Order: sequence, then structure tokens, then C-alpha cells
Amino acid sequence: MFKELNPEKDTIIIAEVGQNHQGDLETAKDYIKIFAHEGADVIKFQTRDNKYLFSKDAYEKKYDNPNSFGESYGEHRESLELKNEWLDILRDECSKYNVKFMSTPFDEPSLDLLVEKGVEILKVASFDVGNTPFLERIASKNIPTVLSIGGGQAHQIETSIRVFEEFNTELAVLHCVSEYPCEFNRLGLENIKKLKNIYPHHTIGLSDHFNGILSGPVAFLEGARVFEKHVTLNRAWKGSDHSFALEPSGFKKFVRDINRVKSMFQEKSKDELGKEPVFQKLGKSIIAYKHIKKGETITRDKLSGKIFKDKFIPVREAETLIGKIALKDIEINEPISTSDLR
Repeated sequence: MFKELNPEKDTIIIAEVGQNHQGDLETAKDYIKIFAHEGADVIKFQTRDNKYLFSKDAYEKKYDNPNSFGESYGEHRESLELKNEWLDILRDECSKYNVKFMSTPFDEPSLDLLVEKGVEILKVASFDVGNTPFLERIASKNIPTVLSIGGGQAHQIETSIRVFEEFNTELAVLHCVSEYPCEFNRLGLENIKKLKNIYPHHTIGLSDHFNGILSGPVAFLEGARVFEKHVTLNRAWKGSDHSFALEPSGFKKFVRDINRVKSMFQEKSKDELGKEPVFQKLGKSIIAYKHIKKGETITRDKLSGKIFKDKFIPVREAETLIGKIALKDIEINEPISTSDLR
């Protein structure tokens, strides 16, 4: 998958739904349909077995927060989970709309469940950078994986990547700043180029918590080819991830602008230069600036330009006339033709 990308132009753009579906199957299906239409290549969810992931006291901890969906943190998280049996439906919906089905397993039971359900791409959250026991279990599945490195130190990133190399599992390494949202002056996009130099055999990308779209094109210029962007159907919905996520129109522009960058460097054909419509309409043709007598040598001071309905020799070709001899008298403001000269 990642190895098949053309590094000059190909990209993979991931719409990160996370848990912005609010624990509702129909809403989750809407995300797939809508963001596939807006240009996503992959739709990503998150999968947790909360009673396995959290200790009893963490699960039962009171969660008094404007974004809370339950009185305890465990109840809050459970309200936002997709039921296990829904994963088959979402996988099939992704297939229906020709996008890849992706999810982040936050624990071992969730990893096994996703593999059983036929997940096409796995995601390693930044929380698990350096968690080599868990990473080894992920890598052993030999499913293409995306690794976000937010908050990771260089040695932790290195050991994490090495685990996937040991299993020869396809890996994309995503620069990430673990701030929600991430302000523009905290993006640190220059790290993408560093990652490309350090890990030339892996696809490098961006996991993006910036609340705008400019980060995508800039990251592409730095060498990113995989882009993960949080999405929402409504920024005003209750939940911590909605406010910095992109709504459909914003995501469409994010995809559009990344794709536009790919075409901005192609040089225009020399055969097209000077034939643009504006020159056909307003381009000047060479005229006699002063009366030119038959037999006179053409010099710069004898020439100027004027716009005609019909085109003659364009003024940009003026130097090709210098030194030629007039074969006839040419009046002031009269257009000059090649047949007038030798």
C-alpha cells in the first residue's frame, strides 16, 4: 500500500472520525458516505475495550466536564464506542464507497477484534510510541500500519519503527504534535523533512490537529504523502474533538489544495508560451515608429508596437528584425510583415 505510492505525486488522505460519531451507527455511516464523497481515501475510527484499557479506579473516576457523555469517565467512553457488531457494517460501508476501513486499537482485545473484522489499515496512537510489547503484537499481524509520533523522543520513535521492520510490516510514519487543537506556530512541519532523511525506506506523513487547511499543502511540500485529518459533521457538537476538526466543506478544500500542489510545479510547454488568450487579444504587433524608406536598415529607434484586430509580428520578436533591410517604404504606424524585409 504505502510502498506503491509514487513519491512525486501520490497521496493517501485519511478522514479521522475517531469518536465524533457520538456512538451512533447511522452517524458513523454518514461519515463514511460524506467524507468518501469529499475525497478521503481512508475512513478511520477508534476501537477500545474500556474495561480492559482502564483500571477500575480510572474507569469509575467522576468526569465532570462540559463534553462528558456520562457521570464517570468509563461511562463517558462507553457512550462513544461503536458496538463490536457494527464494525462489519462499517467495513462493508467503506467498501461500498471505495475507501479503506481503518481503526486505532488502543488495547490487545481491540486489536484482535479489528483483525477478525477485516480492518485494512491499523493505526498506532501517539500514546503507544515506545510501547514495544503492544507494537510487536500489532506488527505481527502484517497489516499496513500508520504510526503517529506525537510526544515521542527520538530513541522511542526509533525502537518503535524497528519493531515493524523486524516483521517487514508496511509502515507510514506521521509527524504529529499532540496538542488539541494545535496552533499554527506549533505545527513544527520542518520535522517531516528530517523524518524523510532518517527513515528513507518508510512513507512519511502528517497527523494533523490544526483547525485549518494550510497545513496539508505545506506538509506536502515538506515531503508528507500520508495525511490524517480530524473530521466532523458539525463543529458545534458536544465533544472535545469537534471544535478543531474539519467539516465536509473544509475537508474537501483540504484535499483539493493538497492535490493542487502536485500540479503547481509542472513547467508550461514552450510551444504554448505567447499563445495565451490574453496575448491573442491584447498582444502588440510591431509597427513603424517613424517613416522607414525602402533600402533602410531596421534599427530599434524605428520600431514600436500597437494592438490590431489581426496579429502581425509580435513585439517580443523585435530583435529578430534589427539589421534587416526594408524592401519597401513603410509608413508610420503601419504594421511590419516579414515579407517587407530581407
